[in-house]
Amino acid sequence: MSELHNLCHFEKRPITIEEYVDPIKAYLKQGIPATYTVEEAYNYEHNISEEDSKFAGNTTPMHLICENVPLDCTEDEKNVVLEMMNQLWLNGAGWCLVNDKDETPGCILLRRGLHGSKYWDSCVDSGVRAEVLLRKLNDPNIEFLSDPEDEDMDVEIEDDIPELVTDEVNIKEEIEGKKEKSESKSDSVSELEDMYNGPAGATDTYLKTELEYKDGALITKDGSDGVMMQWEEELMKAGCDSLFKSIEDPKDINILNIGFGMGIIDTMIQKKNPTKHYICEAHPDVLKKLKKDGWYEKSNVVILEGKWQDTLPKLLTQGVFFDGIYYDTFSEHYEDMVEDLFDVIVGLLKPTGTFSFFNGLGADRLVCYEVYKKVVDLDLANYGLSVKFKEMNAPVTTLKENDGYDDSVWKEIKRAYWRCPVYYHPEASFM
Repeated sequence: MSELHNLCHFEKRPITIEEYVDPIKAYLKQGIPATYTVEEAYNYEHNISEEDSKFAGNTTPMHLICENVPLDCTEDEKNVVLEMMNQLWLNGAGWCLVNDKDETPGCILLRRGLHGSKYWDSCVDSGVRAEVLLRKLNDPNIEFLSDPEDEDMDVEIEDDIPELVTDEVNIKEEIEGKKEKSESKSDSVSELEDMYNGPAGATDTYLKTELEYKDGALITKDGSDGVMMQWEEELMKAGCDSLFKSIEDPKDINILNIGFGMGIIDTMIQKKNPTKHYICEAHPDVLKKLKKDGWYEKSNVVILEGKWQDTLPKLLTQGVFFDGIYYDTFSEHYEDMVEDLFDVIVGLLKPTGTFSFFNGLGADRLVCYEVYKKVVDLDLANYGLSVKFKEMNAPVTTLKENDGYDDSVWKEIKRAYWRCPVYYHPEASFM
């Protein structure tokens, strides 16, 4: 263990700037990475190569701080700890890196009862900054300028940019719950390839995958991916209520739902008898279900067959506007919402209308879930939409500690898509 790691155990009290912040600055200035792990330090001290190492793990200084910060800190001590964390963030510490216990720094804080603390907020804010930074770095319209007369400076800039985000580069996979632990690197690569090329990660693959309705769930027939499940019913009810929250004209109520699935929210919408009820659905097996259950025959229902990217823009040219729009699809990601969906939503939503969606963004970890909560707020504000989140309790049968019980909703489901004890139901409307 290095001196940097020892510092993060807080063996000396009180915790002061001189004893902790000044040394951590010095270590980082010397070139010690903010992501330098305990395991790497051990191997270095004992002259063990990575191939020969028996110690696998990623216990970074940030993990140690979150594990060892005293619970009885004074306000002055808390501020010193926060400054230590800030120095590590500024030098590329990874907020979503997991240790050998599959815990991020935020997960450790949650386990220790520090959810909602200033330390927790520091982790969440770091995640938000990383998400925004990565999006900018991946934007082809962003140009990085350097001094053409200084070749050394040009190289330094190019080298520094990836260094800042090295440990955040897999942020999207991690916070969307797409990255899982594996025993070997080859297994991990294979698993990720299967995931992103499979129905859960690729829309075109999903639309060609056979589905079945089984035991209160809609799943992929061969892989048992949960497309939609009955435990979402209370969350769907909140979504339905939001769609009818601000009706412009009681005699002309238009509602749009993107993604039929099991039809939970659409059944609730029908009970409120809107003037027009649009349903956008692309999967052929779900469309068969719609026909079998008589949705095509309902006088106020309009079925939009196909992907929303193809069907919704046509409505913009027809002068169709909605009091409420709900979005809940499978195999699509947040990038689809930011890059395409929000543009369409602001064109179709009435001035008094409400937009909502199934908020499963980053729902495999609470810290990731709260990162996306802030990111959604920032992104919708760019479209002139203000979002409010209603806090609801998620079913305990979705939580990891219940996996071994008969009432766990994940039995025979390959991958759980929800692990948070709380659900943040979104309601977005024009500012």
